[in-house]
Amino acid sequence: MSKTIDLRSDTVTRPTPGMLEAMMRASVGDDVFHEDETIKALEAECASLFGMEGGLFCPSGTMCNQIAIKAHTRPMDEVICDHLSHIYYYETGGYAFNSGCSIKLIQGDRGRVTAEQVKASIQPDNDWLPISRLVVLENTCNKGGGTCYDYDEIERIGDVCHEYGLALHLDGARIFNALVATDTSAKVLHGKFDSISVCLSKGLGSPIGSVLLGDTSFIKYARKIRKAFGGGMRQVGYLGAAGLYALEHHVDRLKDDHNKARRIQSMLAEQDYIDSVSPVSTNIVLADVTTAYSVQSVLNHWKDKGLLAVPFGPQTIRLVTHLDVAEDDMFLLEEIFNSTHK
Repeated sequence: MSKTIDLRSDTVTRPTPGMLEAMMRASVGDDVFHEDETIKALEAECASLFGMEGGLFCPSGTMCNQIAIKAHTRPMDEVICDHLSHIYYYETGGYAFNSGCSIKLIQGDRGRVTAEQVKASIQPDNDWLPISRLVVLENTCNKGGGTCYDYDEIERIGDVCHEYGLALHLDGARIFNALVATDTSAKVLHGKFDSISVCLSKGLGSPIGSVLLGDTSFIKYARKIRKAFGGGMRQVGYLGAAGLYALEHHVDRLKDDHNKARRIQSMLAEQDYIDSVSPVSTNIVLADVTTAYSVQSVLNHWKDKGLLAVPFGPQTIRLVTHLDVAEDDMFLLEEIFNSTHK
């Protein structure tokens, strides 16, 4: 059976042998009773890395984001974010369903907004308008093609939020990709956000899980919301052990994913069926197919040859590198790209 190279997402990875071993050795307990020591260790480690007081393990980044929105807002409030944000595009309108909030979309630069744009989006205090309460940034931005924020701009956005009394949340689904790509320590984010969602199941390769970070009172309230959302867990330390292993062993290697993404960018840029490829910042490649081809026809050909990717717009394809992409796969990818014809 020929090998399939799965570049649909960095969520498709399988635990490495070392991670599986760490999971099997985990000390576990009932986390609803605050008795899972491995989860406590993971939450404390993530909080320490990002300079926050506490953490809360959740099954998904979506749950982390939705808990954060719920904790920071009340019904009739408004959330400000870029129009490509995950909370708008991929969380089923949860800001409205779970929190009774509306959303204000900013036309940023490939998913990144500026302090001036945030300031201009804050609603005046009129009876007929929602109350601007929360700003959400996504770093890296998935729909933007893995783009990274400038940390000085994050600080300026934080200043605007502080001036106008808005909370600031970071959807850090791929925050470690951003930190590695910019050769920056997580310390650069200390004190910048009221809450942070850190995903462990994408580039870091854990099978499941994200950690929501904030101050002690925020995390206490977030834990109650998590329970209401059905997120209370029991012997979840097996997953916590995977997260701890990922933090120790899988952060620095993200450089390999970024290098492979840039190589894929170069390969695709040479193809006559590709109109353009967005600049690659991290591990996401967005390629626009020429109008002479359809996205589905290209994807079907690639699938027949053993490559999986996803449509990402009318003429756009997304490919995402990850720890299961081997060096030998890169030569096969080039063959597949070169073999694609109308």
